[in-house]
Amino acid sequence: MLYTPTETKPTPKVLGTTNFYIFASMIAHYTIAAFTGHRTYDHSADQALRRVIERLYGQGIRCFRSGMAEGFDLSAAEAVIALKERFEDIRLEAIVPFPTFKERMGLCDQSRYERIVSLADSVRYAAEEYFEGVYRLRNDLLVEDADVVVAWWNGRRSGTQYTVQRARRGAAHIVNIYHCEQLDIDF
Repeated sequence: MLYTPTETKPTPKVLGTTNFYIFASMIAHYTIAAFTGHRTYDHSADQALRRVIERLYGQGIRCFRSGMAEGFDLSAAEAVIALKERFEDIRLEAIVPFPTFKERMGLCDQSRYERIVSLADSVRYAAEEYFEGVYRLRNDLLVEDADVVVAWWNGRRSGTQYTVQRARRGAAHIVNIYHCEQLDIDF
């Protein structure tokens, strides 16, 4: 079922990986997924991330957005790129805060960033240059019109929290793959 402008999407849910399979049957009509997570991502959820992306693809989502920050964002973008070998119509949109953003990264992450940007289907800049608030603007663009947001969020106050809350206000469903039993609840 598609939503017309006069209808509203269902109340957003925050789902952990344990109840994602219930959620998967609800998203057959959705089209856009976005990623948000901490820069301290330790690759502990790489398998869960790939499974969630594959499941979302199987449910019809073809467009995946990454905010391109170090940590979870880059790992999520790399996971989408890896799936391009199997799924030719999967798309990666890089939503970047400003053109010189990569200069704030370490050399290893700069190299990853450049590779991802070269393989992304589109690159969109939130602003022409850095200004206070540009990361929030990038996060807003990231979840704009997103139906599902895949997060690696530890429950603490952060840019990831802001993005999750912003997505929920926009009625997106949240799939949090950060492993914490207390966070695996359905709101």
